[in-house]
Amino acid sequence: MRPGERELRRARAYLNWVAEPPAPALSELVNEVGPVRAARLVAAGQVPHRVVAETSARRAENRAEADLSAIAALGGRLVVPEDAEWPAEAFTCFAMPVAQTDERWRAPVALWVRGAGRLDELGERTVAVVGARAATGYGEHVAAEFGYELAEDGFAVVSGAAFGIDGAAHRGALAAEGRTVAVQACGLDRAYPAGHQGLLDRIAEGGAVISEYPPGIRPARHRFLVRNRLIAAFAAGTVVVEAGVRSGARSTASAAAALGRVVMAVPGPVTSALSVGCHLLVREEQAVLVTRAAEVVEAVGRLGADLAPPLTTPRLRTDGLSPELRAVYEALPARAPRHPEQLVRDSGVPLHRVRSALPLLELRGLVGCGVSGWHRVLPDTGRGGA
Repeated sequence: MRPGERELRRARAYLNWVAEPPAPALSELVNEVGPVRAARLVAAGQVPHRVVAETSARRAENRAEADLSAIAALGGRLVVPEDAEWPAEAFTCFAMPVAQTDERWRAPVALWVRGAGRLDELGERTVAVVGARAATGYGEHVAAEFGYELAEDGFAVVSGAAFGIDGAAHRGALAAEGRTVAVQACGLDRAYPAGHQGLLDRIAEGGAVISEYPPGIRPARHRFLVRNRLIAAFAAGTVVVEAGVRSGARSTASAAAALGRVVMAVPGPVTSALSVGCHLLVREEQAVLVTRAAEVVEAVGRLGADLAPPLTTPRLRTDGLSPELRAVYEALPARAPRHPEQLVRDSGVPLHRVRSALPLLELRGLVGCGVSGWHRVLPDTGRGGA
């Protein structure tokens, strides 16, 4: 470790503990004087009132060494903005003018990380897939499919490792042997939810489990809302698969929009309460409607290079017929032959035009002529009928 690096890391670890994120006043102080001096000033209580309000409850307790030892025991590390691994490009969104006007959108002081993946590499091509915990089978199927196909396309899939949509998206990416990132709202010494301990371990094998909360910090409702901004910032776009009117997924979508990211929503049944949030995002023009992973790639990918292939439209045998030919064809009953004179009334086409149309339809293989008159030709049997 280079001279001064240990002190820098200890300072970041202390600042990360001393104030609940996003701590806008503390962030401003760190930007002004640097992390080492900021840590000293905070510990001494020699800071502006706004910083005092954010740090007074914890400033007397310095847990930096204990936290660094705890993350090392987990096989993890503390990643700081001064590291080459820091996802600097992804986090430039926090410096946007729109983000700077709202104190909720501040970059983290540091990130606690467990996993083989480097944050700077994972953040290069990333999509967040989020949604309801109490997801439907439909929602989990879509999330898993999106996770799988996005991972196959080389995207890292980011989510919150919760039950429901989050877990399905992570598993989809892992099934494709791709990389995925779980952002936690607690210390990494805790698996949340506890039932996803195995999933979090699998995520860490090739991707990363990250948190801005040091070891020992418990999950809490307000921390999930704060955590959501990191999911949004880390990804080029956020896909909401299922969400109620009030939900954490919509919170992530709001953060993504504020940080200049692409917001996408998956439609669902109009009768499903878990799709109301998605439909509102689309209706209020806050999200792009997506129905397949290729459309997600198009929304966040390279301009003109990652276009979704057009959906194929099934062709009918009657496609391309003129209105007159179609009228004569449709005047033929499905299962009974007719003479030209009988088709005039039903088609509204004059007799001489009917007589001209029938041979043209026959050339297309649509009709045939027998002793009883003209009849439709079925494509599979070649016999008369509908």
